[in-house]
Amino acid sequence: MTRYLITSALPYINGVKHLGNLVGSMLPADVYSRYRRARGDETLFICATDEHGTPAELAALEAGQDVATYCTEQHDIQKRLGEGFELSWDYFGRSSSQQNLELTQHLARVLWKNGHLEVRTTKQVYSHAEKRFLPDRYVIGTCPHCGYDRARGDQCENCTRVLDPTDLIDPRSALSGSKEIEIRDSAHLFLKQSSFVEPLRKWIDSHDRDWPNLVLSIARKWLDEGLNDRGITRDLEWGVPVPDDIGDGKLKGKVFYVWFDAPIEYIGATKELTDSRGLPDSEWQKWWRPENAKDVTYLEFMAKDNVPFHTVGFPITVMGSGENWKLVDRIKGFNWLTYYGGKFSTSQKRGVFMNTALDLLPADYWRWWLMANAPESADSSFTWEHFAAVVNKDLADVLGNFVNRVTKFTVSRFDGKVPGEGEYGDEEKALIAELDKRVTQYAAYLEDIEYRKALAELRAIWVAGNEYLTKAAPWTHVKTDRVKAAVGVRMGLNLVHLFGHLSWPVIPTAAKKIHEAIQPAPAIIPWPDKPMAKFLDQLEPGQAISPPDVLFAKITDEQLAEWKTRFGGE
Repeated sequence: MTRYLITSALPYINGVKHLGNLVGSMLPADVYSRYRRARGDETLFICATDEHGTPAELAALEAGQDVATYCTEQHDIQKRLGEGFELSWDYFGRSSSQQNLELTQHLARVLWKNGHLEVRTTKQVYSHAEKRFLPDRYVIGTCPHCGYDRARGDQCENCTRVLDPTDLIDPRSALSGSKEIEIRDSAHLFLKQSSFVEPLRKWIDSHDRDWPNLVLSIARKWLDEGLNDRGITRDLEWGVPVPDDIGDGKLKGKVFYVWFDAPIEYIGATKELTDSRGLPDSEWQKWWRPENAKDVTYLEFMAKDNVPFHTVGFPITVMGSGENWKLVDRIKGFNWLTYYGGKFSTSQKRGVFMNTALDLLPADYWRWWLMANAPESADSSFTWEHFAAVVNKDLADVLGNFVNRVTKFTVSRFDGKVPGEGEYGDEEKALIAELDKRVTQYAAYLEDIEYRKALAELRAIWVAGNEYLTKAAPWTHVKTDRVKAAVGVRMGLNLVHLFGHLSWPVIPTAAKKIHEAIQPAPAIIPWPDKPMAKFLDQLEPGQAISPPDVLFAKITDEQLAEWKTRFGGE
């Protein structure tokens, strides 16, 4: 049986993540992980906090804490918020772990031994205002490729080109704005990416059919524009130290670049998991160093700005090691989620962040809207008006109202038990035939990781149930034809059961409540693999049901006005 290894891009340690961060990696990885578990597949979902680099040092300084304490505190916050959103990680690790340190140093050593690393004297930016070398992202200026005037020294977020600080036009310190900077010599370790162009292109081309165009276009753009060697060390104190046996003694006191060690933490977090359980190394290696690469299907989820590091840097690290590490099979990249067309901003208090979102509404409200509007083929824009309209229509009116109507009517007219009278007729058979097709299509969209299409199909399944119930009208027939009413109610209750199963990957808390209206819910609600003719006629006559409380309360105009004022509107 194929095992599914699923990783989400690591959220950076400095601060609570906003809804765009959530939908760009962690949430879609969770939905897919839940789907695979529902299908009975052996699944491992790994994530971690990305804790190295200057932003962590500066955030800790601003918070008045040493960086290790700050990272521990922030890791706990992010883990708690992820759990609040029902992210079903098998493990949520830390890139500052001892396991990641050892793995990062190991891979660097074998790259050095294999001749894929070399020491070069580089030109680094030194700020007189800060009296320190400035890491790439703390030098800003104009991008030489697209003209964006606030490009960072490591990457232009406008055109996604990877940069060096010395590439920038009119460079200045991002910390003080000072232009009193100078270029100084500093020895650093370089990964010779330029020697991997052909094997990398061959590998990327082999995924022409199973990677989305967004990912393929970014990866090929890098190759087509010329792949440069990449510096993988920095003049910092916080990070994975470069071992003394690398660099001929020229790299003492330096640490690895955060983007070198962060992807390795996918492996590190897996080892953290097995170590925490006292398991042998073979348990994490079966995922990352399988005897047969086809035994594991590895999927990565990330926003588009992370794609270059996962299609170039990390694969080259793995290829260059010469060891049998597992390469990614499928990458799902996402565009941006904007807030009324603009950026989410912590400093300007614009937009919704994970902590405040959970203060307002339960996780399922957010999970549904975010996945139904996932920025797959283009950017998506969050607006309060659209959010309220989708929640009120899809969740409250279509799904919640259906479950409420059927279960409460069963209590009031059928003693709270599944009625057994009558046989399914033409209307029920027509519905079964439609749902056979729709459930198959829904599963196919999830297999293809096409979330907007998948959730549109799931909503169509809910709508089909509502349309059937309107035609069956058991509340009318119960007065004149109790058998016909019983058939409609029995089908309605079976539909409630089906909805609980199909909804679990996306809205797990509500799905559990829906399922428990019919029968106790297992920890993993399995996929309805039976033909619909069997699945929709499996409830035993006389079985007691229990109507849930209101599943989804509607968002009011008053709430909408309050939230727009609080978080900013257009």
